[in-house]
Amino acid sequence: MRNILQIALATVLTTTLPLSAAGIKMQVYKTATCGCCAKWVEHLKANGFDVTVENVPSTAPYRAKHGVPEKLGSCHTGVVNGYAVEGHVPAREILRLVKSGAKAKGLAVPGMPMGSPGMEVGDRVDAYSVLLFDAAGNASVYQSYPAK
Repeated sequence: MRNILQIALATVLTTTLPLSAAGIKMQVYKTATCGCCAKWVEHLKANGFDVTVENVPSTAPYRAKHGVPEKLGSCHTGVVNGYAVEGHVPAREILRLVKSGAKAKGLAVPGMPMGSPGMEVGDRVDAYSVLLFDAAGNASVYQSYPAK
């Protein structure tokens, strides 16, 4: 009976706990003076990503190299498992994309919406969307976050 309860508990825990990003490597390109970029990197690390940061004079060449459309630009560019990640994308959406293996170029949160990871200021949270984009630059809403 005890073994059955242990198995049942293990099953519940593994199906209800969030997926882990432990061991997933991510390269982030940012400027040395960007504080919100550093806060976003801390958000990724806190969620289990193994992040390597390279401070660069400009992130524009890295956006271009990794296929991020200019219209989706933000202040930093990440690369994880072949996907580009532009801007303040929540770790859970990055992990969801990586785990899904979707045929896409990457994810982006254009601009710098207040309340997105790394852009926390008090209680202000603006509505924003995480966009999934392809190699042709087409984008669609991957996940929406409401204002609070």
